[in-house]
Amino acid sequence: MKAIGITKSLPVDDKNCFISFETEKPMPESKDLLVKIHAVSVNPVDYKVRQSAAKDKELDEPKILGWDAAGVVEAVGNEVSNFKVGDEVYYSGEYERPGCNAEFQLIDARIAGHKPSNLSFEEAAAMPLTAITAWEAIFDRLRLQKNGENAKKLLIIGGAGGVGSIGIQLAKKLTNIQVIATASREETSDWCKKMGADVIVNHHDLENDLKKANIENIDYILNFFDTDMHWEAMANLIKPQGHICSIVENKNPLDLNKLKNKSVAFHWEFMFTRSLFKTEDMIEQHKILEELRLLFEEGTLKSTINNTFEGLDTQVFREVHQLQESGQSIGKNVIKFIA
Repeated sequence: MKAIGITKSLPVDDKNCFISFETEKPMPESKDLLVKIHAVSVNPVDYKVRQSAAKDKELDEPKILGWDAAGVVEAVGNEVSNFKVGDEVYYSGEYERPGCNAEFQLIDARIAGHKPSNLSFEEAAAMPLTAITAWEAIFDRLRLQKNGENAKKLLIIGGAGGVGSIGIQLAKKLTNIQVIATASREETSDWCKKMGADVIVNHHDLENDLKKANIENIDYILNFFDTDMHWEAMANLIKPQGHICSIVENKNPLDLNKLKNKSVAFHWEFMFTRSLFKTEDMIEQHKILEELRLLFEEGTLKSTINNTFEGLDTQVFREVHQLQESGQSIGKNVIKFIA
């Protein structure tokens, strides 16, 4: 099968950043699905791994990147009972297994879901990683209650990104909480409004912009952009006994003492935790994807796809990675493999 990979961590403007190569098509074992991939999307984790996985030395074998994908089941392992050959699926992959930037991929059935019937493969491929991340952040970490919280406020930092885009929708549609999202440009502000945000503020002047909007403090904060940059503001804005959740690792030490007197809880969210550690509740990601499927099919949620590219080609992946690294990306960028 054809695959796109890396053997060295090179800048995206280097024409050898990605390589195209042939490798043996894998065969499923036990809990695996073998999926023929129709479309993939690119997330920040893709370029971060590309920049670091082969930084110190050249790899002996190419590493296949990519996590978000949608496709059709071609074969199943002998322990799989919830999928069959021919099923259309979408999923976010596993951190340490070969990725989806290839014609075929093995995926654990416990972290895959049936593709929403009303979404194209491209629309579906845009959703798993960001939707699971936002879902776990909102319901597993912050523990917001569905159909509740309508008197409270949620601040989403990075509202126009992939996770922010679906996070706004989930919070508004399922909890009725007031959603305040950050955006710094007209086009990102318009996108956040389209996703359903009630209030838009500029993250470059977060505290002052919130004061202008007559918002003094926040019950819940989701940081989908930069933990270091916003730590001071989050500590100042969060209400006593509030909750903060971040998905972006810090580069500098965080002063947790700033949260002590308010008895504030701080949470990390990493959507690969369940598959990475093979937790007892690993099947929960399958359940989340199935619940999301119903929400898409009934029209409660909409795909956050914003740009579509085409081709299992090194130049295409360079172009999309460059867009992701620019910090100007809105919503999700998807690459279509099959016409």
